[in-house]
Amino acid sequence: MPPELPSLPPSRPAEARALTAALEIAAGRAIERVLCTTTGRAQAAATLALNQPQATVDCWFLDQFQQSLAQQAIGETAPNLRLVCQADAPAGPCQLAVLPVSKSGEAELARDQLQAAVLALEIGGTLVAAVDNPRDQWLREQLSDLFAKVTVQTHDDATVYIARKQQELRKIRDFRCEFTFRNQGRLLHAVSRPGVFSHRRLDAGARQLIDATEVMPGMRVLDIGCGAGTVAIALAAREPSIHVHAVDGNARAVECTLAGAALNQLVNITTEINCSGVYRGAGEYDLAVANPPYYADNRIAELFVDAAHRSLRPDGQIVIVAKRADWYAETMPQAWNAVEHWPSKNYAIITAIRP
Repeated sequence: MPPELPSLPPSRPAEARALTAALEIAAGRAIERVLCTTTGRAQAAATLALNQPQATVDCWFLDQFQQSLAQQAIGETAPNLRLVCQADAPAGPCQLAVLPVSKSGEAELARDQLQAAVLALEIGGTLVAAVDNPRDQWLREQLSDLFAKVTVQTHDDATVYIARKQQELRKIRDFRCEFTFRNQGRLLHAVSRPGVFSHRRLDAGARQLIDATEVMPGMRVLDIGCGAGTVAIALAAREPSIHVHAVDGNARAVECTLAGAALNQLVNITTEINCSGVYRGAGEYDLAVANPPYYADNRIAELFVDAAHRSLRPDGQIVIVAKRADWYAETMPQAWNAVEHWPSKNYAIITAIRP
């Protein structure tokens, strides 16, 4: 008998149902490679790795933070399980792909990952996809575009689809997008992909942050949570003598930032995939800029502010864009000097100086 999984939070319905179907498919088959995604803590991938010890099981993450949570929950479950954080799916061929999908997730990202899974499958390989919607029609339509035949399993909490790859895809969609925006009269180019903030457009908050930020020659600038890299690109293009270090926990965000820098022929941007808040060159930056997410009761905003405090030199400045300034105005004076804020269209700009 394979060892039992460590104590994990319960799988979400789509992942639990997909796992049951995948275990039935894998029984008695010669499985060498499995590709999984997860809506939780990689429970399906871990169970499949234990069930199929001869196979390499890759669980693909775009976000390093989600990868780290899964690693903490699973530990050293099995030597054949790999938790992989990268911009694209691990290369095939694989015999089985397991993709749980959330009905509240990003539609274009789901399409992108489904196509990636089909491309990774060998001819004869099987895709198991599931969604936490017992009345689903959307995922079924996506799979019908990818497979000639799709088998449906309905449950009271999810819908499971099983499809066998019989031929290579005739048409491969490119979900990557290039868009342009202006900064001080210069037309700049950016690259985005599904799963990256903000896909296909310059975020309105990022525009306010760009317009509010001043840079001086020779500055070392840190862009925390860079997304597609629009702020980093704008500042780096404005003053070639500065160096902008763009950090994000999303592997695609870092890839897109580098692609945007190349499009604009900017050599003064570097990047780092990092969700820890402890970045390269900590304590040496003159300026930190951030456009924190507006959810999670300011927990992520607090992480960004703390990371900036560790990263800036004494008298270094932080510039933040937010929907509202209340939380920043209340909490930042405890650790920062000269905290100021003002409205900027539908946003607020907050500045402060590190003691």
